[in-house]
Amino acid sequence: MEYMVLKWLHVISSTLLFGTGIGSAFYLLATTLSRNVQAIAVVARMVVRADWLFTATTAVLQPLTGMWLVHLLGLPLSAPWIRASLVAYVLAMACWLPVVWLQMRLRDLAAQAAREGTALPAPYWRYFKAWIALGIPAFFLFLALFWFMIAKPDFSG
Repeated sequence: MEYMVLKWLHVISSTLLFGTGIGSAFYLLATTLSRNVQAIAVVARMVVRADWLFTATTAVLQPLTGMWLVHLLGLPLSAPWIRASLVAYVLAMACWLPVVWLQMRLRDLAAQAAREGTALPAPYWRYFKAWIALGIPAFFLFLALFWFMIAKPDFSG
């Protein structure tokens, strides 16, 4: 029973982590490209909320449930797929943490432009480019993580 509940929590939290990331990225990207400042201000605010509500909580749950599953199953941390998962997760989180800061800056700049009835300022576009540059590798790292969890490759050739 403990194993199945833990596995379920791990799968659900990974789905929420990835799904929220993809959904948030899609809406912020599409809305920003529309250049509708009022819409961008609303969407950027919601993306930051979603990040704190879903992404932050599941980002903490993932390693906890993963390590607990490894312990319950008696798997060695030296297993290639577990090592690869840990490295990919650390790298993905290294991308995500600055993205959180960038999203808060994007939100604040969009809100200010919406209040003042102006176009988005130059810093918004710089932060937006950095947000994309960090989001792309994070996306592929999370895809790799799903593969590692499902296929459990041994990388032996």
